[in-house]
Amino acid sequence: MTFRIERATERDVPLILTLIRNLAEYERLAQAVVATEDTLRDSLFVKRAAEVLIGYAGDEPAGFAVFFQTFSTFLGVPGMYLEDLFVEPGFRRQGLGAALLSHLAKLAVERGCGRLEWSVLAWNDLAISFYDKLGGRRMDEWAIYRLSGGALKKLAAAQ
Repeated sequence: MTFRIERATERDVPLILTLIRNLAEYERLAQAVVATEDTLRDSLFVKRAAEVLIGYAGDEPAGFAVFFQTFSTFLGVPGMYLEDLFVEPGFRRQGLGAALLSHLAKLAVERGCGRLEWSVLAWNDLAISFYDKLGGRRMDEWAIYRLSGGALKKLAAAQ
């Protein structure tokens, strides 16, 4: 199957939200999605907090990648963080996920990034196997921490 990858534009916001909801359903986190078209429009196209690539099979949206720039103090150069990679079930195992990651790797190299990083749910054996085959390296020595909601607000008010 032939795929094409395009940078998302503001007119793609409804599609992006649909893909986010489909991803959340797959990850068993549908209840966690509070994003709206307005928050996505503001975050992606006003604040430019992240970028989105959409993969198409013909004219049909088949998947997406959401990513943003990070910085490595050890390397002294920017990095790229892949927040989400999702391929619709009917298009899996046909090369779109690899094409999206390859596209991101090229962008990272073009932008002088020293690394491309992402997280994967520990139970997602299909994704882990996919990333291993592409040469991804699991970073077992690192634990992910998160502050959100009330805990984030409490810490922000502490000083």
